Amino acid sequence: MTMVADTIEADTRARILAVAERLFREIGYQKTTVADIAKVLRMSPANVYRFFDSKKAIHEGVARGLMGEVEDAAQAIASGPGPSAVRLRELMKTINRMNAERYVGNSKLHEMVEIAMQESWQVCVAHMEQITGTIAEVIASGAASGEFEAPDVPLAAMCSCSAMMRFFHPQMIAQCVDKPGPSIDQMIDFVLAALAPKNTK
Repeated sequence: MTMVADTIEADTRARILAVAERLFREIGYQKTTVADIAKVLRMSPANVYRFFDSKKAIHEGVARGLMGEVEDAAQAIASGPGPSAVRLRELMKTINRMNAERYVGNSKLHEMVEIAMQESWQVCVAHMEQITGTIAEVIASGAASGEFEAPDVPLAAMCSCSAMMRFFHPQMIAQCVDKPGPSIDQMIDFVLAALAPKNTK
């Protein structure tokens, strides 16, 4: 009985988040109310509050879901076959593409990211830590094969993420779209050059 109840609860939570994400995209986070979400689901607002204690909690759930999709895509590439440099390039370009597709040109989702950074900073921090860890995994595999030289893998991963911030961070992607600067491939070339084994004479 408990398993059935848990499944129903998980299903209801997922439905609430799916509707909330749709409304956030269509009318914006600020304008969407819990009553709006409840109305689409044909539930009472009180019933929605049984699953999420606040609108902020719903927002965090939606943000976590969107970020989780990026994390899963990055992890799939990190765990895949092929040279580490090829995987690292594909991983970085995928993060950039997914964030650009979702947030750039979509002012409503862009607003949601800004609010997440103000109100749900911990969700953003956890996401950045996850992405850094996935990049560290690829760098570690490259260091083990001799493809990369990275005596301090966690530091190399943090430096690589910092170098790519213009291409990873939704707000920076949007703000830098028409600004002068290196292309994403030029920036990745720079990161890969920093990781390449040094010729010692």
